[in-house]
Amino acid sequence: MTTTPRRHGFLWLQALLTAVAFMLLAGLAAAGVETDFETTQKTAEQGEASAQYALGVMYAKGLGTPQDDRQAFAWYQKAAAQGHALSQYNLGIRYVKGVGVPQDYQQAIGWYEKAAAQGLAPAQYNLGVMLEKGLGAPTDCPQAVAWYRKAAEQGHAEAQYHLGTMFDEGACLAPDEKKAAFWLKKAADRGEAKAQVSLGVMYAKGEGIAADAKEAVAWFRKAAMQGERTAQYNLALMNAKGQGIPQDDAKAYIWFSLAAAQGEREAVELRDLAAAKLTSEQLTTAKRIAAEIQAKIDTGTP
Repeated sequence: MTTTPRRHGFLWLQALLTAVAFMLLAGLAAAGVETDFETTQKTAEQGEASAQYALGVMYAKGLGTPQDDRQAFAWYQKAAAQGHALSQYNLGIRYVKGVGVPQDYQQAIGWYEKAAAQGLAPAQYNLGVMLEKGLGAPTDCPQAVAWYRKAAEQGHAEAQYHLGTMFDEGACLAPDEKKAAFWLKKAADRGEAKAQVSLGVMYAKGEGIAADAKEAVAWFRKAAMQGERTAQYNLALMNAKGQGIPQDDAKAYIWFSLAAAQGEREAVELRDLAAAKLTSEQLTTAKRIAAEIQAKIDTGTP
């Protein structure tokens, strides 16, 4: 059983498939793009790339028209052929996931390259993942790191987190705790929960940054309130041991309970040990508070 704070594991493929998303209709409206289906269709048929992209989004999301992945792909393709970066990026996503077209990593990497060359940070990040893992092209760590860095320098939180994790683990480049802390801090500041967990661990252990238990607790709490079970587990440990925060068995129980409810097996025994130290009244109160915190997490309430 791990009784010291631990990092969140990096699930690179999950990040690739979930960190990329099609732009929603609200985003189109904010960008000044026509959101009426018939008007957009007419403009798209006249060859306007931004309208073709918007039409692709509408078909992809079923906005103003029945959802149709093949039509979405067709309109993204028309816009991409005119150099529209977001359309190129979305084609890459669809080839990776096999949506509206057979899965094809080579095609995906080709479209990501086009969008990345235009400076689109999400495409740069995804291209880095493809090159790091040898999907659609031979594994190329130096190029992968270069694309991660380009995206990270534009403020792409997943890229910052990934780059920080690579420096931390010595994957694809030489280990460097200070550079790891630098990039993890940037990602954590942007709200990336996994980075907040890792940064908290670095503060707790004094790795690449001056040890500071209070800072560790603060970052664990931020991630814990986003539902990160590793952060909840770590925060419970800090409460149980009185590190960076006054020792509190009730709070330890609360956070171990929340982590255990998400399948954190090691939290179960520690939750029960904390519960054994509480009176019946204290335990009842702790359970109520845990339920209230979970409700806040579920609704995204600060």
